Parts: sequence; C-alpha cells; structure tokens
Amino acid sequence: MAVKITTLVENTSFQSELKAEHGLAFHIEANGTSILFDAGQSDLLLHNAKKLGIDLMHVDVVVISHGHYDHIGGLSAFLDMNRHAKVFVKRAIFDKKYRGTSRYVGSDVDIRDLGDRLHFVDQVEEVAYGVYVIPDIPIVDPKETHMSGFTVKHNDQFAQDWFEDELFLAIATSSGMALVSCCSHRGITNMIQAAQKRFGKPVRVVLGGFHLLNAGDEEVDRISSYLETLNLEKLGVCHCSGLDAYAIFKRNLPKISYYSSVGSRLLLS
Repeated sequence: MAVKITTLVENTSFQSELKAEHGLAFHIEANGTSILFDAGQSDLLLHNAKKLGIDLMHVDVVVISHGHYDHIGGLSAFLDMNRHAKVFVKRAIFDKKYRGTSRYVGSDVDIRDLGDRLHFVDQVEEVAYGVYVIPDIPIVDPKETHMSGFTVKHNDQFAQDWFEDELFLAIATSSGMALVSCCSHRGITNMIQAAQKRFGKPVRVVLGGFHLLNAGDEEVDRISSYLETLNLEKLGVCHCSGLDAYAIFKRNLPKISYYSSVGSRLLLS
C-alpha cells in the first residue's frame, strides 16, 4: 500500500510560491483515492494545491476533524469547485463554538444542504483502502487534553466544549499504523491509545497538530517521553503544536521529528 500525504495549508511556508495561514489541511493519496483532511480557514488551499500539482477536482473524500474556523473555513471554496466528493463529519460539527463567551471560533460554512454527499461518522469507517476515520476518542488521560477555555453555545447558554465533534485518521502501513490528527483537543496520546485498542497494531507514524502552543516544557517533555516508547519511525509536527514544542520534540526525538510546513510530503508504505 502506497500513501502520500501533502500539507496543503499550515501556519508556515518556506517555499516562496506557497502561502501560509493559521490553519491546517492535508491532501492524502491512498491507492487511487484522493482525500482532503480539513480545509484551512480560507480559499488558500486552492492556490497551494495548484502550485503543488494537486487537482482538487479529483478529490473523492473530505474529512473534517472538528468545527473550528481554521479547519473548516476553506470548505466553502472547495465545495464551490468540487461537486461530487463525500464529506465525512461527526454530528456535533454543527455546535456553535467559542473561545470563552465572546470570541466565536466556529464557522458559518453551511453543509446541511449537501444531501447524500454529507455523511455522519458514528463508528470507525474505512474511507479508502487502509484509511480509517476514528470518531471515538476516550479520554484515558485527562492531563493530555486541550479543551480549557473552549465553549459551545446552546439556546443562549454556554457550556464546556468537550470536542464531541473531533475525529482523526488511522492509516495501515507495512509496520503498523500511521495516525493523522489535525488539532488533538482530546489529546494526542488518547488518540494513539484509541487507535491501538481498535486495531491491535503499533502506531509507527504520528502527524499533525498537538495543541501545545501554550504548553510548558514539562508537558511537552512528558508527551515526547510517551512517544519515545512507541518506537516511532516519523513524527510530523505542525499548526497548533507551536514552534517551541517542536523544538523540544526535535531535541528529544531528533532522528524522527520534522516540521510539516506547507508543501511537506510524507510517504507511507
């Protein structure tokens, strides 16, 4: 099985022809299936995809990790040009999301009118050969979650956002599983344990945003110590992980860590 993952949208770009924004989107090619995992916050993904030689018209499957603006905002631009891709989300994607009670961090992208193109993920689903959407993330370790300060609004009342809309991807590889997360609000270590329990295979690759932007060194050290026990082959860090956290990962796991900026590509076999 050959899989190629390209970072389409991310906070940083080191290539002059590619643009960056606060957000994340991955393009995944898996055995003839074209997948878009998140869409950034604007139409920027269209520009970067063109520059990278990726035809978004051929995308078959879209997966949205959760309902924050920097992950779903670009979906409108994508849907304006791609009229056939199925969109996979959890039902809680429609929650009105806030930071505190004043800053709206959700999105006004309306996907309710997609008809049978809209697919709600209630259980593990294989969206391409060897590529699975994981909707259930039990919180085994509460210390590893990143939900503080985030709320949802229902009937003019605010409540803690438990990120019931969050999901991630697990991809079968020759040596185990690759895990792709876009924000890890429910905790990257909790996601890894969910994948291990579901498939009974070791996680060998971890890629994504880990929401460690404001984390202390001790927390990042603790997570990197856990990751070290997995004998990872690759650790791709980006977006809400923060550059300071990346520096710690690179120090602690120098042989496998890399920063997945716009245009970065990861090959899996």
